[in-house]
Amino acid sequence: MVQSFNLTRPAVAREPARPPATGRRGAARLRLAVPAFVITTKANDPCVLLDLSRTGARIGLACPLDHGELLYLRIARLEVFAEVVRRHCGQGGGVNGLAFDEPLPESAVLAVRHHAETFAERERDSLRDQVRRWVSGEKLT
Repeated sequence: MVQSFNLTRPAVAREPARPPATGRRGAARLRLAVPAFVITTKANDPCVLLDLSRTGARIGLACPLDHGELLYLRIARLEVFAEVVRRHCGQGGGVNGLAFDEPLPESAVLAVRHHAETFAERERDSLRDQVRRWVSGEKLT
């Protein structure tokens, strides 16, 4: 006697697709504290790059930007398009969270890291050069 077996797979309950979490980091961050520039339609403002990842950054500004504002962030030789996704105001300024239009290549993040690591040394050398020129009577630029 031959018995028949049901060879179909049981239905697997699938979890519904979750929408992406907005305003959350999509990559590990590199903590920094180096000068940068924010370029908007209103102005070019200096800022402090507080951290950077492939998908976004956090910047400190004297006047934080509004949520949803679009900008270019310029640091070292990198210029990247971003949108403000977070805003936090405090005394004497505030912090903005940025989401990049496209993820940065890892090489760009490493280039910014190198820029940050050598920033203090470059500033010290520049100050030393200015003092040397002032002492020798050269015209300062």
